[in-house]
Amino acid sequence: MSIIGGVVLGVLIVFRIAGQPESSLAWAVFAALLISGIATILQAVRVWRIGSGHILMMGTSGAFIAVCAAALMEGGPALMASLVVVSSLFQFALAARLSWLRRIFTPVVTGTVIMLIAATVMPILFNMLTDVPDHVGTSGAPIAAVVAVVVVAALVLRAPPAVRIWSPLIGIIAGCVASVPFGMYDFQYVVEAPWVGIAFRSWPGWDFTPGVEFWALLPAFVVVTLVGAIETIGDGVAIQRVSRRRPQATDFRVVQGALNADGVGNLLSGLAGTVPNTTYSSSVALAEVTGIGSRRVGVAIGVIFIAIAFFPKISALLIAIPAPVIAGYGAVLITLLFVQGMNIVIRDGIDHRKAAIVGLAFWIGVGFQNQVIFPALLGDGFLAVLLGNGMTSGAIVAVLMVAFVELSRRRSRRLQVALDDDAPARLNEFLRGVAAKAKRSPDVTDRMLAAGEETIAILRQEEDDLTTGQPRRLVVSARAEGPVIEMEFVTALEGANMEDRLSYLGDLPAIPDENEVSFRLLRHYASSVRHQKYHGIDVVTVTVEGAARPA
Repeated sequence: MSIIGGVVLGVLIVFRIAGQPESSLAWAVFAALLISGIATILQAVRVWRIGSGHILMMGTSGAFIAVCAAALMEGGPALMASLVVVSSLFQFALAARLSWLRRIFTPVVTGTVIMLIAATVMPILFNMLTDVPDHVGTSGAPIAAVVAVVVVAALVLRAPPAVRIWSPLIGIIAGCVASVPFGMYDFQYVVEAPWVGIAFRSWPGWDFTPGVEFWALLPAFVVVTLVGAIETIGDGVAIQRVSRRRPQATDFRVVQGALNADGVGNLLSGLAGTVPNTTYSSSVALAEVTGIGSRRVGVAIGVIFIAIAFFPKISALLIAIPAPVIAGYGAVLITLLFVQGMNIVIRDGIDHRKAAIVGLAFWIGVGFQNQVIFPALLGDGFLAVLLGNGMTSGAIVAVLMVAFVELSRRRSRRLQVALDDDAPARLNEFLRGVAAKAKRSPDVTDRMLAAGEETIAILRQEEDDLTTGQPRRLVVSARAEGPVIEMEFVTALEGANMEDRLSYLGDLPAIPDENEVSFRLLRHYASSVRHQKYHGIDVVTVTVEGAARPA
């Protein structure tokens, strides 16, 4: 119940902003509920590589509000549906190659784009404050909007956690009640809505004859899809943390499954002509508060979503909500979204580079959104549609700046070897060259060599235990960045996560067996060890701290 309002209201905001007819809105709401239920079930049951195997509730994505509204206004539901279908394919590509893009789609890019989503949507919501029927007096809209905002804000600020979770729903009900005396709530629409049915006649179809609007809006949809994917990555990481009885390292294969299920939801949303969905971060909070992580609960939630989709009377109660109430609720939602983006950036740590990226990308995006940056040069064609969306223009700036920082960093030295008997000697020679070039002291060099030796011993141990025949390939890259030397080992393993093995050492007997010696030594020599497991590839990052010798 805490999720169902967001699923419907996200669609409602998009279609109301774009001025779409009620018949189109009814179909979009039905499709959103149906697809959210299917995607939630997929997340729980995990079919092949689709789904996380955890309770990750799926619902309408707030990140798509701005671009979907723009597509509806430019070309109608058919254009929006086509853009959603095409952009969803990028999510599958991201899931398949998640390990490749981990250095570009950083928290800085994610947080900046989320802040830009808020900056793009808020002016649209402000315009909805006065969207009322002609017979409504001048005081009706302000009163209804203020009541909704005040109630939601008061509950968020002072209510206990058990009540705070219901604050959006309570605020919307309060706003609707305040709107009734002014004749703003459309009871007639609710009365005329059937109890059971499907508004299939309003399905918009697709338009795969791309014109200027399609190509101009496609980059925006791709960027938002990737932003939504990054949010799903965060949820996929967090849900593992709260759903397991014993803490474990993040399994990025679970994250890839969550992304694939998200992609299926977006693809189905495009085929059905509704707003794409995404994982709801409140799934993590609910799992943590209730202590419930059973897959059966996720399946039950999805079934309930699907059942409600076939009862238009329930959807009509939400569709009839007056625009000022939606604007008031949406304003609180979007401001929290803005702070969430800001929090993502801050938690990653701020230095002068990240500050420049966030500041420039955000304000350039705001400038283009408000058409104050050389509007005459953009004209009315492709560039005007592409850069006229502040989220797209700001995201392009952020990605380009992050890519420049990454490309201008000191280049890593690389070594490719087979995990055989010659690998330790070749790795030792390689790391000596890295340490010499970085001018590290003999003590730091020895620790780096020891950490590398123990890492490759662990990798070879798993190789011996789990494989036969030809040894697997190993790619090692290393570089010095300030006082830290970072070594990255890339291969494919089937065993347990090295981080988990290291964290369990404290529970093991004081006298280890032979297989645990390398783990204990690695924990001693390395400053940190991070093991990221993806489908078909493992990335082990080992860092050793130690400043360079004085010149």
